[in-house]
Amino acid sequence: MNENQSDSQFTVNRRTFVGTTVAIGGVVATVTMLPGCSEDAATDVAESTVVRLRINGEDREIDVDTRTSLLDMLRERAGLPGTKKGCDQGACGACTILVDGARINSCLTLAVMHEGSDIVTIEGLERDGRLHPLQQAFIDDDGFQCGFCTPGQIMSGIGCIREGHNGSPEEIREWMSGNICRCGAYTNIVTAVSSVQEA
Repeated sequence: MNENQSDSQFTVNRRTFVGTTVAIGGVVATVTMLPGCSEDAATDVAESTVVRLRINGEDREIDVDTRTSLLDMLRERAGLPGTKKGCDQGACGACTILVDGARINSCLTLAVMHEGSDIVTIEGLERDGRLHPLQQAFIDDDGFQCGFCTPGQIMSGIGCIREGHNGSPEEIREWMSGNICRCGAYTNIVTAVSSVQEA
């Protein structure tokens, strides 16, 4: 057998590849439709549970699917849409909240992992009709434009201040680099965070 004959045995042209892919896809679809192999098989396995936690100073018991992210629980089950759903991959910071005093991206963690936690969202910052000092600073220093990222920026800014990372504009930029503002209001955001000494 010569070299050309050997190569031709293993050559797959485009038409053969597409045909094989379609055939395999049809087999998979057929098996899925068989009794006992419903399309909702994964959903059938899902479980729900009650998560007990403290949100914005209020004790809550919330029934959630065990696969639900903390972000989705807050928005869809707890009725707190202030925490924004941006990239849903932990890359933009729009969903930043405080859990037991520490800032986290709520899209990257499951609700069931926070049984007994103390959670603060943007809705929980106001006290007796008065804005949190950083909320007021964002207004005074024009720290937002469209406002979509603002809740996450403020929550991250509070975390940054509490961690002691607001000593200089450069330090603030570094420690808030996980929060993206597509409008580009970074200079004013840094000014607002640097103006608040205690959060």
